[in-house]
Amino acid sequence: MSRPTALITGATSGIGAATAKHFAKNGINLILCGRRQERLDALKNELQQLVEVHTLTFDVRNKKDVENAINDLPEAFQHIDILINNAGNAHGLDPIQDGSTDDWDAMLDINVKGLLYVSDRIIPKMIAQNSGHIINIGSTAGKEVYPKGNVYCASKHAVDAINQGMRIDLNGYNIRVGAVNPGMVETEFSEVRFKGDSEKADKVYQGFKPLQAEDIADIIHFVVTRPYHVNIADLVVMSVDQASSTVVNKQ
Repeated sequence: MSRPTALITGATSGIGAATAKHFAKNGINLILCGRRQERLDALKNELQQLVEVHTLTFDVRNKKDVENAINDLPEAFQHIDILINNAGNAHGLDPIQDGSTDDWDAMLDINVKGLLYVSDRIIPKMIAQNSGHIINIGSTAGKEVYPKGNVYCASKHAVDAINQGMRIDLNGYNIRVGAVNPGMVETEFSEVRFKGDSEKADKVYQGFKPLQAEDIADIIHFVVTRPYHVNIADLVVMSVDQASSTVVNKQ
């Protein structure tokens, strides 16, 4: 039996990189996508001892680059069993009256339009092969709105709606669709949100034990390895110290 192949966006760090490593250890071939070629190369060198690995360098915001990269996949990687729509970012943490329209554009372009651009290339392949599994990485921010979260929360609410819409529209094509919605995960996420301010970013995770990228990778692997008739449609996961996006037990 041939190994399944997974395409992972945002594979150069955080949840994406952790999922790639977890999948490789469990015999899943990989198409790793990201903007940083040197990180993709390093990850490929690490994991190609275990599975077949192909890398694609593009920014999910660029529709033409997404189309060209996926259309030019080698024959051995044309059959994609699993799509992990992981690429996403938060830019800024401001009340809406002080927000930056550039930050808003970045969040909507990456979190919403980027997910759609990649899905648009992969879904026809899955329909043609009458199989596939799409996992959209959402957030607790897609389940509630918190102060200064405004547009980021809106982008993740959109992911939640798209996930539900995908599942409905693809019903009947033997394609599984579901979302994994993490709470606070200790990754580069906060450093990006605070635009490189490490001091602010570090404070986000101080005083409690947050989720690690490996925790989410393990959950994603669990989701994709259920019997095929089982579809985990929507999963929210937080650390034991977190009760909501803003209620966190810090010591």
